[in-house]
Amino acid sequence: MAQSLTSHRPVLAVTLKLSALFLFTAMSALVKALSADFPPGQMVFFRSLFAVPVIVAWLISRGELAQGFVVRKPMGHFWRGVLGTTAMGLTFTGLSLLPLPEVTAIGYATPIFTLILAALLLGERIRLIRIGAVAIGLLGVLIMIWPRLGSADLGTGATIGALCVLGATVARGFVQIHIRQLVQVDHPAAIVFYFSMTATLLSALTVFWGWTMPTLNQLLILITMGLIGGVAQILVTSSYRFGQASMLAPYDYTSMLFAIFIGYVWFDELPTLAILLGAALVIAGNAVVIWREHQLGLERGKARSLTDHKP
Repeated sequence: MAQSLTSHRPVLAVTLKLSALFLFTAMSALVKALSADFPPGQMVFFRSLFAVPVIVAWLISRGELAQGFVVRKPMGHFWRGVLGTTAMGLTFTGLSLLPLPEVTAIGYATPIFTLILAALLLGERIRLIRIGAVAIGLLGVLIMIWPRLGSADLGTGATIGALCVLGATVARGFVQIHIRQLVQVDHPAAIVFYFSMTATLLSALTVFWGWTMPTLNQLLILITMGLIGGVAQILVTSSYRFGQASMLAPYDYTSMLFAIFIGYVWFDELPTLAILLGAALVIAGNAVVIWREHQLGLERGKARSLTDHKP
């Protein structure tokens, strides 16, 4: 019998998830710090390219390198790469124009948009409870971005930044839909590997819009940014080997604490009251979705149990 690759070790699962979230936040801070000197496309390139060796080493250690090369839906991986690269580029643009806590808070809307897109594209049914959760989440998003959209000049950097980050959350919603379809036919190792490769190739095309030659110190920071992103990606993936998604999902919001701390210490930034209120509503909406998914999972489990024990 093949040995299971998963086990229930909640402390380890939470530790891995929190470590990944901190590293992702630190990576975002590096992007923000470099944004005055490098265009977003160039930073996406380094973020993607130098994550590849980390991911390959991880796949080798797990004996999954062969699975990482085999795909059954190549165009599905291509569009997942296009959408994921777009989301990354928009987020990096937003980081150059907005405070780190604000970018983090708006990003929490991704599960809300994923739920909406799943209903529109996959025909998933959304009942009253989840409709209410979506409404709460969208209200929170509106509260967060309204001060930017309510500006007399919609061409200001902050307004553009807010729209970019909002667009990134929608793109990530599409990414989640694609991943749901891809995991039915392709190994997760292939999904991780080909996204990194696609993002590297697509972002390399932005060289025609002008890149900046980095100094040695800047080059080392760009490489570090990619390595951190690769390690964080592995940590968050590994966390789900030791704990259920429903258990780990609430810990996503600790990234706001990391963003507030790093934003204040590094960039002298603090979230506004609108950001905190809006983020609280988005988190509340997501919490309802997580709770409802957990309840439905229990109901489906009971139904399977009853079916399995029928004479």
